[in-house]
Amino acid sequence: MILPLFKLGTLALKTICKPFANRLKKEAGLHPRFRQLIINIAQSNHRFTTNMQRRLYGHATDVAVRPLDEEKAVQVAADLLGELFVFSVAGVAVVFEVQRSSRAEARKEEQRRKELEAMKQRDEDIAREVELLKHKLEELEQLAKGRGLSVAANNQKIAEN
Repeated sequence: MILPLFKLGTLALKTICKPFANRLKKEAGLHPRFRQLIINIAQSNHRFTTNMQRRLYGHATDVAVRPLDEEKAVQVAADLLGELFVFSVAGVAVVFEVQRSSRAEARKEEQRRKELEAMKQRDEDIAREVELLKHKLEELEQLAKGRGLSVAANNQKIAEN
């Protein structure tokens, strides 16, 4: 039950974040200094992924990697930025849910601890009351013996009636 709701919530969150991510991607290409920063990020990412692919396929890695053209670099970096934004929002939502769940579990555990403590207290109260009743019974038996009455004789009289 929780898993389908979680998936539905994640899907809704991604859907809500997409317009923000698209706006962020659009703005990223317009500001000159930010544009240069994301071009540098895209070029670094391109070099890294190209070298990783070359290593995986067993090709030479000492060959120079051709840089992406500027528009392609801006597009790649903007896409990366948009996906990073969506992923970050989803990650924050997951962290928030884990913390909320943890707090709820802590409250439940505290409630269980209080209930257990209350049961132990009731147990101790009942044990004291039983002990008190034992003492009173012993006192009554002592009084009965002092007056010449015995518990066995009383039990025999009760059985005869």
